Amino acid sequence: MFTIDNLTSKKAMELEGKYGAHNYHPLPVVLSRGEGVHVWDLEGKQYYDFLSAYSAVNQGHCHPKIVGALVDQAKTLTLTSRAFYNDALGVYEKFITEYFGYDKILPMNTGAEGDETALKLCRKWAYQKKGVPENEAKIIVCENNFHGRTITVVSMSTDPEARKDYGPYTPGFVTIPYNDLDALEKALEDPNVAGFLVEPIQGEAGVYVPDEGYIKKAYDMCKAKNVLFIADEVQTGIARTGKRLACDHEGVKPDVLILGKALSGGVYPISAVLADDDIMLVIKPGEHGSTFGGNPVAAKVAIAALEVVKEENLAEQAQELGQIFRNELKKIQSDMIELVRGKGLLNAIVIRPKGDKKAWDVCVKMAENGLLAKPTHNHIIRFAPPLVISKEQIMEAVEIIKKSILSFG
Repeated sequence: MFTIDNLTSKKAMELEGKYGAHNYHPLPVVLSRGEGVHVWDLEGKQYYDFLSAYSAVNQGHCHPKIVGALVDQAKTLTLTSRAFYNDALGVYEKFITEYFGYDKILPMNTGAEGDETALKLCRKWAYQKKGVPENEAKIIVCENNFHGRTITVVSMSTDPEARKDYGPYTPGFVTIPYNDLDALEKALEDPNVAGFLVEPIQGEAGVYVPDEGYIKKAYDMCKAKNVLFIADEVQTGIARTGKRLACDHEGVKPDVLILGKALSGGVYPISAVLADDDIMLVIKPGEHGSTFGGNPVAAKVAIAALEVVKEENLAEQAQELGQIFRNELKKIQSDMIELVRGKGLLNAIVIRPKGDKKAWDVCVKMAENGLLAKPTHNHIIRFAPPLVISKEQIMEAVEIIKKSILSFG
């Protein structure tokens, strides 16, 4: 019989393999503690975390202010449901709407729920405000998108692994190439188009940064056709790209903004959909909701997480250190590095295979050398450290990445 006191990494992985669904393929590292930019495995080895739980831990692991807010509220009141008012939600709603400049928030729990909420909001707006005939609303989406794992979201996916064997699929989506304004212009000619759902940077696709001006031009094109511009900033938001929101780089205020992940600093599942009254108030009582959405713990945690971003200048930090990081990566002399790209501290290396060695092998080697990252689409490695990282730590991390890549010759 084992206990948590004698649990080893090997045993922990065996337990997951035996009792858990096989819907993930993790790196063979079992983490047991985190603080700031570092995590430790069960055997006590320290690593730089360069994934940040897919950008959920922007404020660093176990940030004391955010954890403190969690603990204090958890001792007082955790959940009421929305059947009643609670004394934390209204305060949070005022704080976050003023923080991002919107009239209203609809609080949810996960990024996928945020996207689903935005889709429902867009369709409801289409019928009630734009005058689209019932059940004929269309929403434009992009190839290689990632908006979650629900049936509706995989229905709009072009990733075979995400989509295969989940049909029949939800209708109502028009798929166009990302970063293609001509394709968007053509799709917008359909009067039944209600919205354009887009990631300002496609994270899961491998940190695909669109051409400068793409987001602003797309927004203007949507405005001209009375189509809602819906920004999925679940991964790019909350200072990750060097601005509070990635859309801020081009001065765009989305009609509907979807947030998640770092909205809690990785401490609690929290997401949000923000919009102004003309859009948000098409949803009436009983037409959408969530038992846990807007609970008191989430409200207090989100306020603390957003305060940390502002107080510690994390957007500015990401902007400055991201440029240094990309510059240093570009200095690495290896034919395995095909391309370095990114914005702020959301970056990626496109890996050119060397024999049978691919991005996965590079990530395994980096883990051996004390840095954790994860491949996406087999040939891309995404680098997204907590934004509290220092310049010295960035330089040390670059040396680990360099050493790992060069070890393949």
